[in-house]
Amino acid sequence: MLLSTRGLSKQFAGLRAVEGVDFDLPKGEIHALIGPNGAGKTTLVGMISGRIAPTAGRVLFDGQDITRLPAHRRMRLGMAYTFQITSVFARLSVAENVALAARRRAHGGQVNAVIDEVLERVGLPDRKDQEAGDLAYGHQRLLEIAMGIAQRPRLLILDEPTQGLAEGEIEGFKILIRDLAQEATILLIEHNMHVVMELAGRITVMNFGAVLAEGTPEQIRASREVQAAYLGGTSDAAAG
Repeated sequence: MLLSTRGLSKQFAGLRAVEGVDFDLPKGEIHALIGPNGAGKTTLVGMISGRIAPTAGRVLFDGQDITRLPAHRRMRLGMAYTFQITSVFARLSVAENVALAARRRAHGGQVNAVIDEVLERVGLPDRKDQEAGDLAYGHQRLLEIAMGIAQRPRLLILDEPTQGLAEGEIEGFKILIRDLAQEATILLIEHNMHVVMELAGRITVMNFGAVLAEGTPEQIRASREVQAAYLGGTSDAAAG
């Protein structure tokens, strides 16, 4: 098992944002995390990535207890995370943004090769010299994914990656994720249910800070509990 959590919980000023989550992610899987706004998904991922300290519980990465490790140490172990809100360096060029990420895994002349490779993969090769802040929002999301790929992660966590993408770009994104799954395990937090159902091998549904259901796309579609809590409202319900 590449990633596991046991009893993972977080309280904010008495509010239980996440409560007792047990979660397992095998190597090589595309796993989606879905649920209505306020379900606790982003808080859970924040604890997995080391950006939020848990109130209780443990996080295990490839069998190692990383609960107390800071985010940068988890990145060195092979975990990469793209944010729900884009976090590119606006005044740096697209290539410079990717270079900052690539230097964690590549050295010297390798960095330029990595830049060219990952920008080609996400469909931004012609934006290489453009300032990141001048990109359309959807292209900033793709740049952030490129920065994640440049780290050559073992686990790539994508938080709302298709937000701001045009329909044609979403099709390209699906091809990209299937390709990436050959080399990395992927945890996808996503509001677009068409994307989730097409890409994910397994889906975890959260509601009120706890796991409501887990299963294959077919099992999740058929779940009455999930229909009542989430899918019954709108097929493209927003994640939170």
